Amino acid sequence: MPVAVSTMTKKVFSPPLILKNAHVQSILNSVGPRKYRAKKIAKKLASRSLILTTSMNVRLTAELDHSKNLQLKSSKNAVIILLHGWEGSSQSAYQLTTANYLLRHGYDVLRLNLRDHGESHHLNKEMFNSTMIDEVGDAIASFLSEYEYPAAFLAGFSLGGNFTLRIAADRAKELNIKAAIGICPPIDPNNAMSVLNNSLFIYERYFFRRWTRSIKKKQKYFPDDGFGVELKKVKTLDDVNKTFIPKYTSFDSAQSYFSAYALTGDRLKGLAVPAYLIASKDDPILPVADIAKIIKPENLIIEIQDNGGHCGFIQDLSAHSWVEQRLVEIFDSHLIG
Repeated sequence: MPVAVSTMTKKVFSPPLILKNAHVQSILNSVGPRKYRAKKIAKKLASRSLILTTSMNVRLTAELDHSKNLQLKSSKNAVIILLHGWEGSSQSAYQLTTANYLLRHGYDVLRLNLRDHGESHHLNKEMFNSTMIDEVGDAIASFLSEYEYPAAFLAGFSLGGNFTLRIAADRAKELNIKAAIGICPPIDPNNAMSVLNNSLFIYERYFFRRWTRSIKKKQKYFPDDGFGVELKKVKTLDDVNKTFIPKYTSFDSAQSYFSAYALTGDRLKGLAVPAYLIASKDDPILPVADIAKIIKPENLIIEIQDNGGHCGFIQDLSAHSWVEQRLVEIFDSHLIG
């Protein structure tokens, strides 16, 4: 069906000519000036490390920052829960700079790590997979039961954006989430994997290295699972998918696994709060055309920018991201009243 583009965007992202290349946008999201700034931010933040335990005894790590620690004139008494992308973490450059921007605008921020991310491989025996939304929602519930906020918001990047929209569709009212934002989420993971394999080779190599490194960490803590034998055989991301998904998840093939967390069709029909999907036409990893495969519910607002690459939206040579200010604009609008 036709894609509905929001008319409430206050700003259109328009990078300078030198930054318009989609690969430059995507790469600068995590490296270079942004990573340098993130390291400086991490040293200054008074983050509180948390382990959130769910009713099913799953343990997820997180880092909590309070805006009051910045000695602002006023705090908004609201929390924004940030979810990172696949093989990212609460310490990823985009998580830290985004958190810092939100903190300076009066929001508390919880950077939540998915299972087996952020040096948490030792906490849970079963290996992470992208269908594990229940435990993420349960961890959010655990946090919000202890830290009571009048308003809570949810935002995620890439795979974290996919988690964000699914959780919002399934549990926003229960969790008292007022609004949610998914930035460049995978919509049709099967198609996305095909595009990734045919995109610039550095992306496939990046995810292959990150995922196999993660599996090696898991092997260190749970040697009886025998990951090491398979790891010696895999050479590509496709190899890892075909080898590890049937053996270490409940899915018999990579294709069925990817279909299980797609946002296509009426997957988001349960949205009872405003949810935003922000994407760019030039995303080199996740095809924007997949958005047309969503049967759009009334509460889903779709914003498509011409540029931005994958989760980049870098607006200057210091690698500041337009998305950070867009998050504040949207969440501020849902604090009113």
